[in-house]
Amino acid sequence: MLERIDHISLAVKDLERAKEFFCDILGLVPCTWSAIEDMKYLGQVFSAGDLTRIEMITPTGPGSFLDRFLADREGVHHLCFQTLDIAKAKEYLDEKGVPTFGYSTEGDWKELFIHPRDAFGVLIQIAEFRPEEFLVEPLRFPEGKKWEITPSGTTITLTTAHPGGGKSRLELTKEEARALAEELLKLP
Repeated sequence: MLERIDHISLAVKDLERAKEFFCDILGLVPCTWSAIEDMKYLGQVFSAGDLTRIEMITPTGPGSFLDRFLADREGVHHLCFQTLDIAKAKEYLDEKGVPTFGYSTEGDWKELFIHPRDAFGVLIQIAEFRPEEFLVEPLRFPEGKKWEITPSGTTITLTTAHPGGGKSRLELTKEEARALAEELLKLP
């Protein structure tokens, strides 16, 4: 049902101040952002390395769904898991008697939520989407490309496309790279 953790979402009062800390000090890379007018919030995704993402959400005005949360604190708002099929995930949770809310199958981002009272104090978001659409160009391969080989002195870096979006790197000695090539050549 679940593929992986996609992102941790942080609710912040001052997005620019949060970006200074997470980008300038910790080195996260800003990726896509979106403003959701009817819910009065702005969300921006940041990449930590190639495979880990943090989303920061902040109100764009009074009446945001974040108002009550931010009245008490800033910090972790929800944990998002990726699924390949939101309808099957909902059906499975319904069969297990897990209450959900916010079920939406419209557009490219399909989602549902599990309330913190039913998930040990954590708001859970389960979503079906194309993760590469939320990464900036250097953090993803062009359409159709799945790997890259970069020699460097005595090592070779094999970079592959990750199913969760982004790139995964493996550093190999030249001997390990040759052994890998030989194994690949033996495949039928």
